[in-house]
Amino acid sequence: MKFILNSIALMSLFLVMSCSSSKEVVNKRPVEKDNSAVNFIKNSTLTDITDQAAREGKLVFLDLYTEWCLPCKLMTEDVYSDQKVGDFLNANFVNYKVDAEKGNGPNLRLLYEVENFPGLLFLDAKGRVLEKKLGAAYQTELMAMANRAIEKR
Repeated sequence: MKFILNSIALMSLFLVMSCSSSKEVVNKRPVEKDNSAVNFIKNSTLTDITDQAAREGKLVFLDLYTEWCLPCKLMTEDVYSDQKVGDFLNANFVNYKVDAEKGNGPNLRLLYEVENFPGLLFLDAKGRVLEKKLGAAYQTELMAMANRAIEKR
């Protein structure tokens, strides 16, 4: 009998602890996994971004994404987490990430004619397109686009 009572007490304690830790994990879990090596600015306007790029002598890298876009999520996990890519983009670009369905995203989507996601654009400091790709680009392709944008400067 003592064994059964101890087992019930232990199981109750386990259930209480697992429920409380699950609650903590849910409350602390980020909405989007962000282990990005790229320093993205997310809450700003294109004008602020282009002004910053002009001040810093950089170009702009714009990633138009949506929350439901699987290629967008794969880029976040596989490409933007790459330290070499992050170092290069951070050194040469003001990096701007915008949800195409929220805030000023729909306007940018129309302005730059982005119909598929992600919309990857390299812009000059006046907002003119130097390089554009609709759809995911992995490290080699993204770096090649970035280098072509720098050459067109």
